[in-house]
Amino acid sequence: MPERTKKSEKPLKLGKVHLVGAGPGEPDLLTLRGQKLLETADVVLYDYLANAQLMQHCSPLAEKICLGSHAAGRVWSQQEINSAMIEKARAGKKVVRLKGGDPLIFGCGFQELEALELANIPFEVVPGISAGIAAAAYAGIPITHRDSASAVAFVTGQERLGKQNSIHELPALAKFPGTLIIYMGTTTVELWSGGLIQYGKSSDTPVAVVRRCTHANQSITLTTLGQVANLVRTDPPMRPPVVFIVGEVASFSSRFDWFSRQQLTGKTILVTRSEGQSETLTSPLRELGAEVVCDPAIEIVPLNEGDSIKNTIGHESSFDWLIFLSTNGVREFMRHLGQEGQDVRWFAQSRLAAIGPGTAAELQRYHLTTDLQPNDYNSEGLLKAFEDEASAQSFLIVRAKQGREILSEGLSRAGGNVTELAVYESVPRKQLSESTMERIRCGSIDWVTITSSAIARSLHNSLGEALRDVKLASISPVTSNTLRALGYSVAAEANEATMPALVEAMTQVETTSDDASLNDPESPNC
Repeated sequence: MPERTKKSEKPLKLGKVHLVGAGPGEPDLLTLRGQKLLETADVVLYDYLANAQLMQHCSPLAEKICLGSHAAGRVWSQQEINSAMIEKARAGKKVVRLKGGDPLIFGCGFQELEALELANIPFEVVPGISAGIAAAAYAGIPITHRDSASAVAFVTGQERLGKQNSIHELPALAKFPGTLIIYMGTTTVELWSGGLIQYGKSSDTPVAVVRRCTHANQSITLTTLGQVANLVRTDPPMRPPVVFIVGEVASFSSRFDWFSRQQLTGKTILVTRSEGQSETLTSPLRELGAEVVCDPAIEIVPLNEGDSIKNTIGHESSFDWLIFLSTNGVREFMRHLGQEGQDVRWFAQSRLAAIGPGTAAELQRYHLTTDLQPNDYNSEGLLKAFEDEASAQSFLIVRAKQGREILSEGLSRAGGNVTELAVYESVPRKQLSESTMERIRCGSIDWVTITSSAIARSLHNSLGEALRDVKLASISPVTSNTLRALGYSVAAEANEATMPALVEAMTQVETTSDDASLNDPESPNC
């Protein structure tokens, strides 16, 4: 056994290691404590089973180290992981060791705690939702039941080589008076299922096979102990991660499987809005069961163009109307307002117009109430709303550097005095992340959301022909026309330019598609 590090050898400033449970896969299942630690970590060492989206909680300055994947690259050895934790902590770093599921359930937690304790490294353990608990919950299986299951046993199907008194002898578990939850059991399925039957458990015992629990492509198959091996040994064989729930309670999944009934379960949707704007779209999509991949197609870049902004904001507003065409415009305008030593009193003599409810809500965040919002959430709708009162009125249009001129030109023709103020620009990204590109190439993205013409053009330049292999969801007729002009078809279009309407449009397409499959005798779903 390694010798303990002497107290005198400790550095003056010693870091700390936090073993944090990442949960079973769904990023929203991370604990609040885990999120807080990720936000303040200097170094994050994370398993491939930990959802990479959790890295969004980290500081941009944090060092993020993936410990490898069985599917690609080399997986770090336990000794390498232990050494890295100790080295980073001795350098005074705050280290988060992010582990799939719960840190101390079948995750080599003991080995890591022992290494830290022997090295005199301070540590903390933050529990996570284990895959076994999550699989049951997301399959609608009450793993305890007052009549048939008053106990639960967590069982590994993959034990250390050379271990004495293997659990795979199974006489005790065959007589266990409750539910068995078996992890990592695909490669040994014949051994444990046959052993349970051999030692007295009925071959008719229900078994729920839950693969990729909490992910959008989660699958649940109900079988029996006598047939589970045949189910796993299909061609091609079932691949991990899989959790087996063995016991009478497994049959309840057919009644209570809430997850599979969600309208977008099994669909993967790429959200391409700029960073900081995606949450209003990703959250409702996840609520409907979709897997969401966030990869911005554009970047929002603030503008500081000469004296135009200062000259406009530097003195009290004399405009009759201030028109905001986007949430980004609101944020950037308010930022400039603060830089010039102004506050909301600047708006006192002006009325406010917002192109849509999202922009109006952003104004409300600054305690500014919108006086006008058009029925149609676009420039044409705004122009129509002003057509009877534009004459002799003064307008300040806060907008992006690029964009259509239809509103300013229309108000000018109607006799209005129009000033345009560009406070930001949308800069296209040359390419999406390599992981996103690979998922599109291999066909694992079902939908791409497109919420502006700028995003449409950016995706056309970065993806080209690959964009034809996914369904496109457009925010508005204007965006749809841009896509069609670029040569793409639009599978869904929002009936109003809002994120809820965009989600509803995709949901309607998927629901209609499912109904058609059920009525098609040639459909593989029948």
